[in-house]
Amino acid sequence: MDKKYDFQKSEMQLTNFWEEYEIYKYGQGKERPVYSIDTPPPTVSGTLHIGHVFSYTQAEIIARFKRMQGYDVFYPLGFDDNGLPTERLVERDKKIRAGQMPRSQFRNICVETIENYEDDFTGLFKKLGFSVDWDLSYQTVSLLSQKISQRSFLDLVKMKKAYRKESPVLWCTQCQTSIAQAELETIDLESCFHYLNFKTSLGDLLIATTRPELLYGCVCVFVHPEDERYRSFIGKTASVPLYDFEIPIMADEMVSMEKGTGAVMCATFGDTADVSWYQAHHLPYKRIILPDGTISSEVPFIGGLEVSLARQTIVEELKNRDLVVKQEAVSHSVAVHERCGQAVEIIPSNQWYIDVLSEKERFLKAADDINWHPAHMKKRYQIWVENLKWDWCISRQRYFGVPFPVWYCKECKEPVFAEEDQLPVNPLEEMPRKACSCGCKQFLPEEAVLDTWATSSMTPFINAGSGEDYDRSREILPMGMRNQAHEIIRTWAFYTIVKSLYHTGEIPWKDIMISGFVLAKPGEKISKSKNNGSKSPLALIETHSADAIRYWAASNKLGTDTFFSEDEMKVSRRFLTKLYNAAKFGILQLGDYEKKEEFDPEVLLPIDRWIMERVNETTGVVKELLDDFEIGQARHEIDDLFWRDFCDYYIEIVKERLYQPEKHGVRERYSGQYALYHSLLGILKLYAVYTPFIAEYIYQDFYRNHEENLSIHQMLWESKEANKIYLEFGEQVKELIGTVRREKTEKQLSMKDEIPELIITSPKRFREFFKASQLDIQACTGAKKVILRS
Repeated sequence: MDKKYDFQKSEMQLTNFWEEYEIYKYGQGKERPVYSIDTPPPTVSGTLHIGHVFSYTQAEIIARFKRMQGYDVFYPLGFDDNGLPTERLVERDKKIRAGQMPRSQFRNICVETIENYEDDFTGLFKKLGFSVDWDLSYQTVSLLSQKISQRSFLDLVKMKKAYRKESPVLWCTQCQTSIAQAELETIDLESCFHYLNFKTSLGDLLIATTRPELLYGCVCVFVHPEDERYRSFIGKTASVPLYDFEIPIMADEMVSMEKGTGAVMCATFGDTADVSWYQAHHLPYKRIILPDGTISSEVPFIGGLEVSLARQTIVEELKNRDLVVKQEAVSHSVAVHERCGQAVEIIPSNQWYIDVLSEKERFLKAADDINWHPAHMKKRYQIWVENLKWDWCISRQRYFGVPFPVWYCKECKEPVFAEEDQLPVNPLEEMPRKACSCGCKQFLPEEAVLDTWATSSMTPFINAGSGEDYDRSREILPMGMRNQAHEIIRTWAFYTIVKSLYHTGEIPWKDIMISGFVLAKPGEKISKSKNNGSKSPLALIETHSADAIRYWAASNKLGTDTFFSEDEMKVSRRFLTKLYNAAKFGILQLGDYEKKEEFDPEVLLPIDRWIMERVNETTGVVKELLDDFEIGQARHEIDDLFWRDFCDYYIEIVKERLYQPEKHGVRERYSGQYALYHSLLGILKLYAVYTPFIAEYIYQDFYRNHEENLSIHQMLWESKEANKIYLEFGEQVKELIGTVRREKTEKQLSMKDEIPELIITSPKRFREFFKASQLDIQACTGAKKVILRS
């Protein structure tokens, strides 16, 4: 082995080696049982940051672990490269606007742009040593993904689970598109209650509102039916301030008697309560806010103004007319679009939906059939499903996405759907193959595209090539594992469960592994859009190595958030240096070692049996932890074995025996070589899932000449029930040596200083073990004489 490990040279060479020999090639389950992984396709919306490295590496560790348990691992990596996030990236990079050019031209620019980003993503994941089979890669905007997504839509229409209707919809005025409930974030904003008198025949009715710009859209006043203050007002009418038109006063139990004055105006639409009342009481609709975020020109005083300016203007107008009774500062929650932070409006629109509200109990039951790691993440899913208020709106008024396979008849306006053998289809460029049922042959295309989650939720089916000639659904579904971050439980996890249950009646995966965030500062995750990460992952790899970053990524308990500081690379690099030096020492002592098939491990010296049993024991413990996806705890178990037992104790105990066979005996030296060979290999196999490059480097440098496997990553972990008698003996020896070391330190002696006599009090069951280990103990402690007592 070289004096120093050159990670930059070695990591590049080993990446090429793995690719050349197809070490991670999926074998279609021909020789081994299949373990399939549904990896989140990273959104093509910017460059990847350390947060991506953190979560994706944790899942990759599981892929390597499963491979070393004997599984044929189906491990693809795709790219989520359609929809609003990609559009915004292209607009930013190319300094263009999607709405200001032909859609086909914008799509072509998007395709060119995402290719560059996807090449960068692939390059980074390869540099990180990801054991992906790159032949299984996919894009959510590819023709295959479009075909599968469109087929899903048509199937849901046939099931009557997908439907179109005109109704109030959540709308982002900045992105100019409808959005789903799952795309909302809630933030607290400072606002103001404006108290206004609504005139009635029984006197003034004081109402507080934070949205005075919607006064012209008032269609009703609501009070609680049991509110004694207002019971006599029910059934009367009220005059809207400033505009002086009459609206009814009605009762509804949804009204909070404690909020504001207890009387509330219903306008179309200020919030979801307005929508509920509008639908429940069959109220009229008055158009106030337009899709572009301005006020309708029909509205006096504020027509044409942007919402926030309209609010300021109408407040001034109300004050000028002495119509504001009082104002009161208030902090309240506002729903904003997660993509841009814009406050969301509600406007009527024709949109496509997937029914989720009628099947909530089914979706909740599915959560019980899936193993959640960590377990408490299931509660987040359950809370989300229980609190759903809207069906899933799947249409988006955007440009770069998967088209709906539907047209509308010019005569009867009914939808006409594409034939399955016509998929994938773009209705803007093609026409239906048959006339409408009314006989008309002229059609208008659906111009909206599918919500990107409507495609991302199909990743198990895209991975399986569902419906294609090579359909591998029976081979990989349900998938073994889904890994993802906790903030998309409400989107990617939920929507995938919905699609899987509707299309197959089965859960999409057996286990779901939820990772935490890397935070830029308390409460703020690192994100591509905020560009608030530290050094780029590529720069960190170049400086510290891929293994160093991977080792750090495996340091936390699953599901917990963490901070990243480059200082943490010191811990990783110290470990890598220690592993390399320990292996270099071991290999140096194994220069003349030959594997003897006839050698019986039962004749190993007791301390050699101990280290073998410790590796065996740790392998079993780590396997159980990784089966439960606890990669951080598992790594700490391996660290404890390596740092304490192997380096601090075993190497120090066996060192002289390896150096001096003339003193300790040739058989005794071989016993030490045998234990050193196998314990070091066992430790390398454990670390191979965490730090694959250095483990492979050491294997290729020495073990490849002695083992059958081309790569350490093709080897299997081996463990059986550990022999407790040798484990207990090892603890006795460690305690003995630890005591000697402490006393030497207290007496300010060097560890190499001799001591005249060492008295060992041993239980009878260990007496022979201590006798066999006497020379090792003397060499390790510097004792001239050892006295054994029972």
